[in-house]
Amino acid sequence: MEQERAHTTSSYIQHHLQNLTYGKLPDGTWGLAHSMDDMQKMGFWSLNLDTLGFSALLGILFLGSFYIVSRRATSGVPRGWQNFVEMVVEFIDNTVRGSFSAKNNVVAPLALTIFVWVLLMNLMDLLPIDWLPTLALYLGVPYLKVVPSTDPNATFGMSISVIVLVIYYSIKVKGLGGFFGELAFQPFGKWGAPANLLLEVVNLIAKPVSLALRLFGNMYAGEMIFILIALMYGGGWFFGIFGGVLQLGWAIFHILIVTLQAFIFMTLTIVYLDLAHQEHH
Repeated sequence: MEQERAHTTSSYIQHHLQNLTYGKLPDGTWGLAHSMDDMQKMGFWSLNLDTLGFSALLGILFLGSFYIVSRRATSGVPRGWQNFVEMVVEFIDNTVRGSFSAKNNVVAPLALTIFVWVLLMNLMDLLPIDWLPTLALYLGVPYLKVVPSTDPNATFGMSISVIVLVIYYSIKVKGLGGFFGELAFQPFGKWGAPANLLLEVVNLIAKPVSLALRLFGNMYAGEMIFILIALMYGGGWFFGIFGGVLQLGWAIFHILIVTLQAFIFMTLTIVYLDLAHQEHH
């Protein structure tokens, strides 16, 4: 009985942690992964369809809602959704002004996009853990992870995009020679070029890694706690009530986490881009 319960618990956790992955199956055909083992054997050339789908839907929701507000904006005291959008835009604008010292018209829209998009992805973690996966099972979809930021593929995709922009603007502002000079001649001067290159390249690589893993780690841990709390509902009425209280408390606290992680990702992006625009002598 205990082994059966442990197996059921393990299966429940694994089900909620597995993405809906499409790729090349072990038998050589292409299709959906039916187990964690299938997903791991698919390798790099596989697609997490749920991550891509929810990311795209949330991006469309963000762009569509902000576009509608911009088209219907009225003068005077803003109300409703327009008031919220203007508050967010003003907050991002003030953050960029305080952290970005150069002039670049791309940075503020980029910061707004990162903050709102990551926040929407994180907020998906506040949905009851079983709702959408259970609905997906009824529709014949075996797995469904609804929080894109709990997928390292998504967080690394965003962080690598940010670092590509950092390198692009570093070369654009300082030139290829200036960019290479920063890598090779700082902080120990030209005689310390090998050590400089090692330190600066490691520092450059560490930026996207830390950006991605910070967001992924916090959101993955939050989702795991929700899953463990959900297991309590199968332990009788006492544990069910206790689990409900824990779930409510963790959800309220998690609102701070999901917002803070979106803000940190945005702020570090602004700081990295600011450093890319600064010339060191």
